[in-house]
Amino acid sequence: MSNSSSISEFLLLPLGDTRQLQLLHFWLLLSIYLAAFLGNGLISTAVACDQRLHTPMYFFLLNLALLDLGSISTTLPKAMANALWDTRAISYAGCVAQLFFFVFFISAEYFHLTIMSYDRYVAICKPLHYGTLMDSRACATMAAAAWGTGVLYSLLHTASTFSLPLCQGNVVNQFFCEIPQILKLSCSGSSHREVGFLIFSVILCFGCFLFIVVSYVQIFMAVLRMPSEHGRHKAFFTCLPHLAVVSVFLSTAFFALLKPYSISSPLQDLTVALLYSVVPPAVNPLIYSMRNRDVKDALRKVMTKCVSKAVNCPSFGIHGL
Repeated sequence: MSNSSSISEFLLLPLGDTRQLQLLHFWLLLSIYLAAFLGNGLISTAVACDQRLHTPMYFFLLNLALLDLGSISTTLPKAMANALWDTRAISYAGCVAQLFFFVFFISAEYFHLTIMSYDRYVAICKPLHYGTLMDSRACATMAAAAWGTGVLYSLLHTASTFSLPLCQGNVVNQFFCEIPQILKLSCSGSSHREVGFLIFSVILCFGCFLFIVVSYVQIFMAVLRMPSEHGRHKAFFTCLPHLAVVSVFLSTAFFALLKPYSISSPLQDLTVALLYSVVPPAVNPLIYSMRNRDVKDALRKVMTKCVSKAVNCPSFGIHGL
């Protein structure tokens, strides 16, 4: 039996039983991390450097790319280092920091996706009021609220989780520190407070989900009422990337939450964690650049000018559509 005061480090789940498998996982995760880092980095640079992308929609996309960079950088580097150096250890402080930043980036991203649905709602359903409702001050306030709420939300979860006495050892059956695995180490009957926070989280997430659904129901109703087929296609394809990102984010998160614990195993937990922590940051840049001509043009400029030459990017400002 052990308690939290005597634990100086945690042992994370190894990424392979053999040295060859660990190195294979290292190179695989490194490839995914570099792809996600490059994709989100290029999106961020393109939005910041191209004056045409200084609009509310792309301002929130810039925030989303930064949050994706943060979330994947919280988990994968430590997992890659452990696989490369054949170790499992993470310090107690490192585990606390990892959990805090991961919950912060994930929650702030969800809040930003909710705000982006409101942005699309105003742009399509209230186009005459878009410049007023989504001006620079409103966008900055909403983004700051999302970041600030994410910090507060993560701080409450982290403090609640690590205030529990840990009596089940220090082996975390996951490749990074996540709340459910830390709760499994807590003493019997001591996790009721954090379970209460988790219930609150489910209610909050469902509220955001309901807001997104209601926004898109009204968006689709407005699109169907448009007389021009070209206008309907343009409005639909404007919303398609956000819908795809929301679908990827929520499907992986719901899969992790609804997975039956009765059939849980370390391999299944690892697979689910990789789905919700790695897949969204890696595929979001592809989704937003795949059918977006403005982003493609901006990325082409970045790759031909900002990357090849030391070009100073202009200061970022939000303009109305």
